[in-house]
Amino acid sequence: MHISARSVLIGILFLFSFHFTSAQDITNNTFGKGVRIAAKDSSFTMKFGLRFSTLYEGYQNLETNNYVDNVLIRRFRLKFDGFIINPKLEYKVEIGISNRDIGGVDSNTSGAARLLLDGVLKWNFAGNFVLWFGQTKLPGNRERVVSSQALQFVDRSLLNSRFNLDRDIGIQLHHHMNVGGGVVREVFSISKGEGRNITVTSSPDYDYTGRIEYLPFGLFASKGDYFESDLKREPKPKLSVGVTYDYNAGATRSRGQLGSWLSDTRNLYSWFVDAIYKHKGYSAMFEFVDRRTEGSAVVERDVNGDPVESFYTGTAYNIQMAYLFKKNYEIAGRATWVNQDPDTGRLNLRHYTIGASKYFVGHNLKAQADITYQDAIGGVDFMQYRFQVEMAF
Repeated sequence: MHISARSVLIGILFLFSFHFTSAQDITNNTFGKGVRIAAKDSSFTMKFGLRFSTLYEGYQNLETNNYVDNVLIRRFRLKFDGFIINPKLEYKVEIGISNRDIGGVDSNTSGAARLLLDGVLKWNFAGNFVLWFGQTKLPGNRERVVSSQALQFVDRSLLNSRFNLDRDIGIQLHHHMNVGGGVVREVFSISKGEGRNITVTSSPDYDYTGRIEYLPFGLFASKGDYFESDLKREPKPKLSVGVTYDYNAGATRSRGQLGSWLSDTRNLYSWFVDAIYKHKGYSAMFEFVDRRTEGSAVVERDVNGDPVESFYTGTAYNIQMAYLFKKNYEIAGRATWVNQDPDTGRLNLRHYTIGASKYFVGHNLKAQADITYQDAIGGVDFMQYRFQVEMAF
């Protein structure tokens, strides 16, 4: 028997509503920082947070001038984190219950909705070494590891949607050290390589990921290398450069941890290079990815020789820049080039985006709009119009 997303949500909200209606306590918590609870004996802590975003999106076909649009709850998340027994043993749980969060249902998820986004334990077992075990984001491209709550556009770029590593189940080892006036971070992970909540079909192979980052001018304020916009208005230049290599052995899905299930496997090799810079309200980010397979990325062709099943391979670049005015209005521009493997028959795409944001309480309460022009090389071009309001406490 499967428990529906609605049942989970009703149960959680019932527990919280019962507590607050019966106690009506005045909390010392602050908006945007979550609701914090600590055991009297200090054996555990918990921070509960909730966030959702309401999105309008419209698409205009520039060949036919046809326009279609939609309004939806893009994301709805419940978040829990804290420590158990000892501050060196932390946990994080995140549940997604909007339709887009849950994603498609197929035979490899037991026909059940995929509610769980993160479920991970983090053990600081020695010095600057932290061991993670469970389901969470892999140490892939920076744009993917940045929370969807902390973006300076309505959503991530096309580079990310085609080539990111996403979430997976496994183990990660994190370490950091000071080098001169800078900081070096290293991460290594071993995971299943099939994405989140895969419970039926399981490949015998694994995914191996390594990432290193160098921050030559020291740490960003409030971990600002992992949220977009210079909301802290760094008084001195800050820069972080990262490189990731990922080897997904015997991949079975078209995009590694994401995409459709294919009838044959391939070994996927991915390189990511990224950088983020911030100073006095200015911010800039760059990403590059190169993904290849052994042999052809095409798994199956039809009688005419056209691709029917294939992996997503190729290269992509993303560049974005923004300036945050003193009243927390921001203007931003982004250019994304995706060059897909011609053997797969997929078109090369160019996205050019202009965005504007108003941050009322940082990324916890904001309104954002952007306009994107897609240039499909050899295909139909379109315009995309989006407006989003995000709230998180």
